Amino acid sequence: MARNLTERPSAGRTRRRGAALEEAILGAAVDELTESGYAGLTMDKVAARAGTNKNALYRRWPNRLALGVAAYRHLATTVQPSDTGTLRDDVLEWLRRANRYWSSPLGAILRELLAAAGGTPELLAQLQEQSADAAAAPWLTILGRAVARGEASPEALHPRVATVAMVLLRNEFVVRGVPAAPDEVLVEIVDEVYLPLVRGRHVPQAP
Repeated sequence: MARNLTERPSAGRTRRRGAALEEAILGAAVDELTESGYAGLTMDKVAARAGTNKNALYRRWPNRLALGVAAYRHLATTVQPSDTGTLRDDVLEWLRRANRYWSSPLGAILRELLAAAGGTPELLAQLQEQSADAAAAPWLTILGRAVARGEASPEALHPRVATVAMVLLRNEFVVRGVPAAPDEVLVEIVDEVYLPLVRGRHVPQAP
């Protein structure tokens, strides 16, 4: 349920400044995004909902795209990957989670923002870094567990190796333009690319 941030401060309350005001604005922008998507996000609506004026928004974000990206980053939360007991199942479960996320309402907001930010490399990079399905940390967690179980060597703990499955899944979204990939594609990514790559990472033995 959206938070009620539409009331303006009464005359007897201290005027919000700094972090308190920024938090109120981001909260209002989050609510607008979740209710109306990026297409329905306007500086006027956010200002009214936060109980402030548009100047307060423009002092922090130059336009609604920058505000939308900041709101999405504020909204997105980091979810830790499940520990299924095997590398294959861990990777497949995390890919399936990302696949579901991409087709969820929050994923739809992300797709809108990615499309709008396509011509703004800095904002595009912020979205790609924040998106839980693009972050290296969960993948390194998965690989770290696999190393501890003896399923992979420590040399596999490299960010580019760790995230290659997600890169391939994102490529499905971009190239095919679909909100979700078939499960057989996820299985193919894991079995034909990810596991062979991870298991092939090792230090050559000295002759």
